[in-house]
Amino acid sequence: MADVTITWDQSDGSGCLTVAGRLCTDTLHLAEPAFAKLSKPSRAGAGAATRIDLTQVTALDTGGAWLVADLQNRIGAELTGVSSEQSTLIAAVTDAIPEPDPTPKREPGFIAMLARLGQSVYALRDAILSFLEFFGMTLHRLVGSLLRPWRLRPASLVSQMQSVGLQAVPIVALMGFLIGVVLAFQGAAQLQQFGAEVFVVELISISILRELGILLTAIIVAGRSGSAFTASIGSMKVQEEIDAMRTLGLDPMEVLVVPRVLALLIMLPILGFVANMAGLIGGGLMSWISLNVSPQMFVTRLFDTTSVWNVLIGMIKAPFFAVVIGVVACWQGMQVRGSADSVGQKTTASVVQGIFLVIMLDALFSIFFAELGV
Repeated sequence: MADVTITWDQSDGSGCLTVAGRLCTDTLHLAEPAFAKLSKPSRAGAGAATRIDLTQVTALDTGGAWLVADLQNRIGAELTGVSSEQSTLIAAVTDAIPEPDPTPKREPGFIAMLARLGQSVYALRDAILSFLEFFGMTLHRLVGSLLRPWRLRPASLVSQMQSVGLQAVPIVALMGFLIGVVLAFQGAAQLQQFGAEVFVVELISISILRELGILLTAIIVAGRSGSAFTASIGSMKVQEEIDAMRTLGLDPMEVLVVPRVLALLIMLPILGFVANMAGLIGGGLMSWISLNVSPQMFVTRLFDTTSVWNVLIGMIKAPFFAVVIGVVACWQGMQVRGSADSVGQKTTASVVQGIFLVIMLDALFSIFFAELGV
């Protein structure tokens, strides 16, 4: 295997690069470093070359032709000493080299700003329509699966319930317990100023049972399970496994989306209940420590002053939060295109959008129940 050599000659007044040796795929590792150096500004002679002489090239294939075509584009020199076959091959490779993507220019001015705003609005419209279409398809498949239970996939459903619910119990319980502790501690500091320490029970029970328990549980689930849904479906999309499902006659909505959304529908109310109980235990414990409110007094006031509607309102929100989290996560997974980088972007978007929609839905519920006087 002969080495590839490049010599520089300026004896005739014009710069000439002479390439000698085998320019083939098996010698590219020898030729590429020498060719790459010719593009550096420090090689003043290479920049002044007007000819590239290939007379001493003993063999040339597609890989070598690409090196020659790339060098010619960089220094703008003329090829000499090439046979008709070599010229044809180099011309074909030159035509096949893609043009570099133009760097998009951010045009200044008010009109350009309006154009970008219009493009953003159209992109938002398309995203909303796509989400609504996916949401409708999910509800259709979900209702269809509930009306025809034999179409459900028990193994997938149980697996998702374990992942979404059972494995999330420790973090949800810890979160609820700490929220109860914080509410009791902060409430005690304020209520002690008015000698109304006993009302800390109402503060804890209403805050946790009505709002914070289920809301913070939904946020944790959106960050934990929603991201997992998007990442798993997105990875399957990148690896074309979803296309393979369609080829086999399987509906990805029934196989991937319905078990995940149904698992959230079942497990999120249970997780919300766990968070509520942990929050009450944490609040009661801190009330006992900081305000000397005994557990018996705490439980008595809890039953006397807390309406069952406070519990029901939190539980009513849970299925709606579950559907929103599941649909957003699965929809973002289906939007993945092309690469692992897209999986990361859609996973981030899934968590952000899921949490935003949960908080917005909670605000709407608060207004709705306030209008009902509940």
